[in-house]
Order: sequence, then structure tokens, then C-alpha cells
Amino acid sequence: MSKKVDPITLEIIGNLLLSISEEMGITLVKTAFSTNIKERKDCSTAIFDGKGNMIAQAEYVPMHLGSMLDVVHRILEKYPKDQIYPHDMFVTNDPYSGGGTHLPDITMVSPVFVENELTGFVANIAHHSDIGGMVPGSVSADSSNIYQEGLRIPLVKICSQGEIVRESYDFIALNTRTSEERKGDLDAQIASNNAGARRLKDVVQKYGVDYFSKATDSLLDYAEDLMRNGIESLPDGSYEFEDYLDDAGTHSKQPVLIKVKLVIDGDEAYLDFEGTDAQVNGPLNLTFSGLVTTIFYCFKAFAGQDIFSNQGIYRPLNVKAPERSIVNCTLPVPVGQRIDTSQRVVDVVLGALAKVAPDRVLAACNSVVTSAIFSGTNKETDDYFVYLETIAGGSGAHAEGDGLSGVQVHMTNTSNLPVEALEKEYPILIEQYALKSDSGGAGKYRGGLGIQRDYRILSNGITFTGLGDRHKFSPWGIAEGKSGSPGRFIFSKQGSEQELLESKISNLQLNEGDIISVHSPGSGGYGDPHERSKNAVLRDVTEGKVSIEKAYSDYGVKIIHANGDFYIT
Repeated sequence: MSKKVDPITLEIIGNLLLSISEEMGITLVKTAFSTNIKERKDCSTAIFDGKGNMIAQAEYVPMHLGSMLDVVHRILEKYPKDQIYPHDMFVTNDPYSGGGTHLPDITMVSPVFVENELTGFVANIAHHSDIGGMVPGSVSADSSNIYQEGLRIPLVKICSQGEIVRESYDFIALNTRTSEERKGDLDAQIASNNAGARRLKDVVQKYGVDYFSKATDSLLDYAEDLMRNGIESLPDGSYEFEDYLDDAGTHSKQPVLIKVKLVIDGDEAYLDFEGTDAQVNGPLNLTFSGLVTTIFYCFKAFAGQDIFSNQGIYRPLNVKAPERSIVNCTLPVPVGQRIDTSQRVVDVVLGALAKVAPDRVLAACNSVVTSAIFSGTNKETDDYFVYLETIAGGSGAHAEGDGLSGVQVHMTNTSNLPVEALEKEYPILIEQYALKSDSGGAGKYRGGLGIQRDYRILSNGITFTGLGDRHKFSPWGIAEGKSGSPGRFIFSKQGSEQELLESKISNLQLNEGDIISVHSPGSGGYGDPHERSKNAVLRDVTEGKVSIEKAYSDYGVKIIHANGDFYIT
């Protein structure tokens, strides 16, 4: 007879699983080749039970959960158990067959056997800086179908019983512009899974196969119970909100509507995206798995921050979206920049929740993954490179205080690339890297500031792809708080007259001396700006976060600058 799973042991096993996924992430980051993974940490790791349920995820990039949500189930559907062996490893990246949410995210999954029984899986995902397609970086502002975005990898084995399957490995590496870097990152993913599989096997052996299975079932039930309690604490009712993406890319300049109807009914939440615009001829489409992942994030952040991040959280959440809409797209539309649509989904869900509990919701954050992609030949090494960076921005103010400045928010959690690492590897000089004054929305609590990052090009023949949003629709405030500043891309040819670029642009040709200036959005304020203390406004002006002019026009505080200091008059 199986032993009962006691709560103390359950907590220990839950934290053991989390520590394994974190060790996998560290292994991946420490052994990767590309700056995108080793510096920016654009990767994630997770552990699954033997039935394919996600039971632990390390705190890396929330969006990556959508890339792993169904992949183990797809493995179990495609491969009979007698064709899955110890030390096998599977690879895929296809958003339309359960393997990802866009093509640069390559997922690897390894089965774990104990006593000849399949007891679990470990998985990792890494954003590769290029996976082929029509432009370097594999995300284009003017893509019209997914075939233009790069190589679609079907669910296949990349390792068989511990040996690399060369046909799979070489096929992936051959179809990128930076094959040696891809090989290094693929090797890092294999190492990460090997480390996780060893650790998970140790845990299962320690507690026994039967007890471990009961413990993982209990972890899922526990997460479900906690999420239901969190939802039940909210008042029943129906709440709606809508917001816009700037446009779909270079093919259309029309705003894209995303709207939600949120119903709280006891311990369950129902979210209906009826009325959201149709899928678009551009890279912003989001698969349904990506939408569900976004809802997972919203409710975990709002109603269950301390809950183990596992699949049990989904059970009280009911999500509905029209097929062929931008939040439930179908083949063959492109999905390369689906993350910005996911970010706007967060905004509309939190906007609806603000009507339930405004004291628990942030004002709108920068809510975009402002991407700058440079490519070309490094004249110092004669090597071709693809360099991807995402620029942080403002985080919204809230009932407890000011928003954070220069941070990634919501569905992304990558680090800024250090200037030293960038300049060492690429023919680019960072001329300015600073928080943007006046970019945080005014309020009793001020929104966080966006970033300005200026890139001077040091070599001819470099291309730039910029993928941004909230250049037209600024991040909104709450409870009379004002909006934050929008983002923008500015091009200066050899430092001369500035040209304002669209929020989405592909393959802009650059030469030595040209400058690309990236301005990320700020964020919304919270509360009436005139309720902000004068001393807080003075501190903002002294620190360069608010100008003297805005201190007066937004806050009604008159400040002068004399003898090197600022004074309230």
C-alpha cells in the first residue's frame, strides 16, 4: 500500500523539483555560446510528470511556458512508449504542432526512467538568435506567412539513447546564418537536459516511483486549490476591457484591437476574447497555447504569487477566443513577434481586473518587448553575426508606490545585455544608455521610466530590424494617473538629421557612423498627480526623472534651479 503524501514532504519535493529546474537553467546559461542566452538569459526550464503535466518551472521567461505546455503530450501521442528510451532527447520549435510559440524558440525534452518505468520528463527552451527565414534574426516586420520566418522543426529525436542524431542536429545547424553559434547553443541545451535528468532520477529513486507519482499529483491538486481560493476572494461579476496594438507590421498601419470579457463566478474565472481583431498579415499573431500561457501568468501574479508554478493552476481558468483571431491564430500566418500581442493581452486582463480590485493592479507597463536586431560581418573577425537585444522599459505605478524604471515586464524576463559584452563581440558602440526623463506617467505614484539606448555602427553593411509597439498607444494610468510616454526608433545617418522610423521595420541598411536610437515606452501613473508630495516631486527633479517643466504642469509644483541645487518655490 502506498504511503500517504504528507504536506511537509510535499513541500520538500516541490522545492526539490524547482531547484532541479533552476540548476538546468544555470547549466544552460553557463554553457551557451550566444549572448542571447549566456548574457540575456532568454531561456527557460521545466519538469513534467510521466503523464506530461508540467509540475515545476524555473523563473525565467513566462512566455516560454506556452512553448512547453503541450510538447510532452505530443511526444506521448507520436511515440509509443516502447519507442522512448533512457537518454533519448526530442527537439521541436513548431508553434502549430504544440512545440513552441515562435520559431526561434527551440524546445528540447528528455524522458527520465527509474526501474525501467517512464517517471517524468525534463525540458528546456532557448531563443536562438537566428533560425533562417527571410531576415537575420528570423523575425520580420513584413512577413506574411510562417514559412518566411525560418525553419520549422518537426518533433524528432535529436539524441537517441545518449548519442546525438546527426541528421537532426546537422539539419538545424545548416539552416541558420550562424551555424557554429547554433551548434554551441544546441550543445548547451543537451547539457542542461542531461543535468536535469540525472537530478530528477535521484529524487524519484529517493522517494520511490509510486510515492513520487502521488506527490506530483498532489502538487497539481495543491496549486489548483490555492488558485481557486485566490479567485474566490474576488467579487463575482462581469468585467470588460480593451486596448490596441499600434499596427500589424509593414503590411498594415491599422490599429489592432484586443478585448476581453472577464467573468468571476465563485472559484472559477471565464475569459472570452470575442470581438478581438482577426489574425493579421504580419508577425504579431498568437497561438492559443500562447494565449492560455498569458492567462496563467496574469492570474498567478494577481491571485496566487506563492503558488508552485505548475499545470494545476490552469484548472479553474476557462479561456475562449475566436479561431483565426490574433489571439488564436491558425496556419500559415506568421507569429515571430507574438510576444507583443501577449503583452497586450496582459494589459487587457489586468485592465479588467482593475475594475475588480484596483489596489492590486499595476497601471499599464511598457508592455512590449522592444527588439533591436543587428546583423552583418564583423570586420575585426570577418565572421557573420546576428545580434538580438530587447530593451527594457517602465513598470506601472500601483497603490503602494512608484513603478520600477528600466525593467522587463510580464511575459518576458530577460536581462539587458551589458555594454561591455556587446561592444566586445560586435562592431557597435553604445553612445548613450540612460533612463528617459518624463517618460513615467504622473500620479500620486509615478510610473517607471523607459530607456534610451543609442547604437553607433562601426562597420559598413550592417542591417537593422526594429520591432516595437506602444509608439501610438501610450501606457495608461489608473485612478486618475496619467499615461506614460510612448516608444520610438530614431535613425541618424552618420549622426546627421534624425529620421523617425515606424514601430516595426526590417532590414534597414546601415553603414559606419550611422546611429540607431531606441526609446522604450515608460509606464502609467497611479492616482491624482496633485496628491503626490512636493518632496517626492523635488526628489524626482533632482534625480533627473522629471523635468522642472513637468513638475509644474503635471504636479503643480514650482521648482527652480539655482547655485547647483533645486528648490521648491
